[in-house]
Amino acid sequence: MTAFELQFRPSATLIQVVRRFVFDFYEGVLDDPDTVARVALATHELLENAVKYSLDGATELSLGIEEGEGGTREVALRLRNRAAASDVEALTALFAEMDQYPDPYAHYQAAMERGARRRTGSGLGIVRVRAEGEMCMKCSVEGDKVLIEARTQVEPRREA
Repeated sequence: MTAFELQFRPSATLIQVVRRFVFDFYEGVLDDPDTVARVALATHELLENAVKYSLDGATELSLGIEEGEGGTREVALRLRNRAAASDVEALTALFAEMDQYPDPYAHYQAAMERGARRRTGSGLGIVRVRAEGEMCMKCSVEGDKVLIEARTQVEPRREA
């Protein structure tokens, strides 16, 4: 298994460091540059959310290549942190809204239109990961603990 886990308090500077690490790490593991870029994008967006919405700043990030359904291989990105009740409520509503949009790009378009009217933040991070990152998204909540999972199918690097 190819995996790693970080437990830290992300900051704007550390988000960039981790994104570069994820990109470089998966560039050496995967054959598809597009997938590598999408995984790095998802890491960046989810860590930005952790900086904005974590109750205490502590975040756990794990990434790994795992067996998916039907014997496929997937990169699984998981981000855990504590969040305020109002943020948990907004996140739960966002994931419920995703269920109403089977087409991730239609949801992304609707969210961009709504975001243009917002006074603070775009509210697009998770929606962007789903659409541009071409990832399946899941969210689970236990009390004030939030787990967001993003998955995408991959082809491991072929050995010469």
